[in-house]
Amino acid sequence: MAVGVKIVEQPLSEIPPDNATSSPRSNRRKGRELALQALYQIEITGDPSVAAVELFLQHFEGNAKAKEFARRLVSGTMSQRAEIDRLIDQATENWKIDRLAKVDFVLLRLASYELVFCADIPTSVTLDEAIEIAKRFGSEESAGFINGVLDRIAQSSCVKKE
Repeated sequence: MAVGVKIVEQPLSEIPPDNATSSPRSNRRKGRELALQALYQIEITGDPSVAAVELFLQHFEGNAKAKEFARRLVSGTMSQRAEIDRLIDQATENWKIDRLAKVDFVLLRLASYELVFCADIPTSVTLDEAIEIAKRFGSEESAGFINGVLDRIAQSSCVKKE
């Protein structure tokens, strides 16, 4: 046992089942993470088909609500990709899109879709979630970069009004 590490054992009867801890917020976070991964797969493989997304979702954990939210985000992001890429290009004045890290670029697409096209999701939630997901899936600099770009997009006139 490592020095300074305290292991707390908890009886199995006291550990809630996975579905007992699944709040709407955690469903949405998981859905965003699944959507990010599915969009990354699309970016790498070039296959945006519904069948490819469904095959992807079958192989990753997540409850039905998280997967349904992921489907909504992937479908919407792909359907609005040209407009979203234009917004990202404008917000990254000194960066060429093809030079961005793929994970960062895909996360920018996903969060931009939420910012502009998802009236039911508050801007602050989209920004917070994107930053947290960037910390998990991106590089050390990703969260700050994502925050800066999304802040520029959020301040543009095309973003939904709360």
